[in-house]
Amino acid sequence: MKSILGIGNALTDILAVLEDDSLLNYYHLPKGSMQHVDRETGEKIWETLKGMGVQYVAGGSAANTITATAVLGMPSTFIGKVGNDELGSLFKSDLSRNGIKSTLFKGKAASGRAMVFITAPNAERTFAVYLGASIEMGPEDLSPEQFEGHDYFHIEGYLVQNQALLRRALELARAAGMIISIDMASYNVVESNHAFLHDIIKNYVDIVFANETEAQVFTNKQPREALDVMAQICETAVVKIGKDGSMVKRGDEYHYIEAWPADTIDATGAGDTYAAGFLFAHAHGLSLKDCGEVGSIVAAKVVEVIGPKIDIPRWKIAKQQIRDLTGLLK
Repeated sequence: MKSILGIGNALTDILAVLEDDSLLNYYHLPKGSMQHVDRETGEKIWETLKGMGVQYVAGGSAANTITATAVLGMPSTFIGKVGNDELGSLFKSDLSRNGIKSTLFKGKAASGRAMVFITAPNAERTFAVYLGASIEMGPEDLSPEQFEGHDYFHIEGYLVQNQALLRRALELARAAGMIISIDMASYNVVESNHAFLHDIIKNYVDIVFANETEAQVFTNKQPREALDVMAQICETAVVKIGKDGSMVKRGDEYHYIEAWPADTIDATGAGDTYAAGFLFAHAHGLSLKDCGEVGSIVAAKVVEVIGPKIDIPRWKIAKQQIRDLTGLLK
């Protein structure tokens, strides 16, 4: 079976469901955005959240994707950096529990964390991220041996803020003959790294995942036109449009994928798990349309739970639906 390697920020997600936007306004966090905070601000937010009944989950965009590919049965490995602390140990044990091999370097700072605020009416997510040790990972940490024996390489767009690391990783993946995918991660990440993203997608990336806002910022086009532009500079383009489904294109082949039914309570991890389902199907040689359908199946399950991890009953349903659609997972 084909295997996948992921690299990203090793973060523990701290999830809080908010009744209104007052906390976002107090900390100057634009609704729906991803903002980096320093350690002092991160500690203040964490202290505020502790009294609210929050949930702690090992996360980070690429790690969420790799966790889902592992649960689907794809041999999966993750590279990241954590601190020498409790959150770092939690992160490593969570990967291991899901059958994921890991290379977790130890940094000097505390382990990174992502405070995730979930707000009404559409379970929109706003992130305040303290990267901590994860941002200390550099190109010198990577070696060709870490990439050998893997077929796919998945990266999160958040890493573009460490351009030397990301370019080194892409060069090693390309040298190893891997299929490379990237999730654009956040519209403000795309805004801040526009030229660099265009460069790496054109020269290294085979499959690009973006939501409608990220696609618009990347191309300055509406989502459907944005898909066309993206498909001209890489092999396969995917634009996710939330509850309205997704669009996929490869060359002249285009498909609109309806969202699978779901009782949505939290959209955290939906894009990450969509990518996992898509890549799992792609690794099995399924059609472009079926890749999108499998992605949609998995994404529909994660939005029914708080946080980026699907529970066992929903995984059973997802696997049965994938089996019925594709014949896989027998």
